[in-house]
Amino acid sequence: MTESVFPGLSQAVSTLRASEIRELLKLISRPEIISFAGGIPDPALFPLDAIGASYQRVLANPALAGEAFQYSISEGYPPLRDWIVGYLKTHGIGTGPEQVLITSGAQQALDFLGRALINPGDAVVMSSPSYLGAIQVFGTYQPKFLSAPMDDEGVVLDALEAAFKQKPKFFYLTPDFCNPAGITTSLARRKAILKLAHQYGVAILEDSPYEELRYENARIPSFAALELQDLAAPGSDGKRLVIYVGSLSKVLTPALRIGWVCADPALINKLVLVKQASDLHCSTINQMVACDIASSSHASQVAKLRKAYKERRDVMLETLERCLPKEVRYTKPDGGMFIWLEFPDSIDGTELLAEAVKDIQVAFVPGSAFYATDVKRNTARLSFSLGEPARIREGIERLSALLQNKLRANRAA
Repeated sequence: MTESVFPGLSQAVSTLRASEIRELLKLISRPEIISFAGGIPDPALFPLDAIGASYQRVLANPALAGEAFQYSISEGYPPLRDWIVGYLKTHGIGTGPEQVLITSGAQQALDFLGRALINPGDAVVMSSPSYLGAIQVFGTYQPKFLSAPMDDEGVVLDALEAAFKQKPKFFYLTPDFCNPAGITTSLARRKAILKLAHQYGVAILEDSPYEELRYENARIPSFAALELQDLAAPGSDGKRLVIYVGSLSKVLTPALRIGWVCADPALINKLVLVKQASDLHCSTINQMVACDIASSSHASQVAKLRKAYKERRDVMLETLERCLPKEVRYTKPDGGMFIWLEFPDSIDGTELLAEAVKDIQVAFVPGSAFYATDVKRNTARLSFSLGEPARIREGIERLSALLQNKLRANRAA
């Protein structure tokens, strides 16, 4: 069936295509499918009792209820912004409420930053691979994408500097347990990237939705924290180039749609105007509830998630080590939700997915979806956030057997 086209669509919108991941999420509802596709939180771990009680407290108080259902300020619910300021300070990011804008999830923050910073044809640097949602949203503003490949410590510096010499508007990355590869940018690499950014005057868009989901090793300071340290040192250039994007979706629940941007006040002031023009403000009652839950139980919720997701990660890694063909490489993340596979060149991830769903009832995301340029098709992303350990083990065993058979057939051909 040929896709119909509405007359008069803009060039940017007419080229949009459905997300492979959104289509794959439909498979999760099929009970026979073991899905490693959706990089989403496990709803069984949501703090539902606390959320329900918080809504009830707001609704039971006439003054709070009136505020909760009324129009509000675009910057965000002040107590929630104050909580975010305090939270960021515990992570070495000294800031104030005037430097924080609440957004409808981190995805809206990325959209607003694309709208504020990208003119058609501007260069934008992406890690390679990179978060599909960022590629999609920035793509609507018609940039020229530049890609910098990654190794085990993060983006490769020589490639990044070559991209910076083309005067891009910003460099986007997820430094902690990145989506999709699970790679964490090392401290040494962060310092080197920050130095390059200030040398060439390139903004760093630091997307940090997974920062709290660390299962081992010490926390690494964010780009935002490192930059503030540098700015306080003698001889600093005084430029605040790091734009920090955070979210409560992975810790509390995605449905509250609470994200934020922390950046130079001059940029925040413009983003507030973008927010006003877009949707005026985020849901006030959701902001109230998020503030209540974050203030009372953020730390305990993080501890619960770390315990559950670490067990699932460990099971997936153990089964990959035991069953996966040696020709297939995979990452070993310290946290987050993802493991990245790289197959021999003879295996296409999209073709493998079709076979896996049909023959062994296992789903994952082909890696080709995560490249802004220079697509590598012999890749795949696995998520371990959903599913009990026994089911994860079974799914990896099935997938490994399929890969063994394909590689054996390829060698015999």
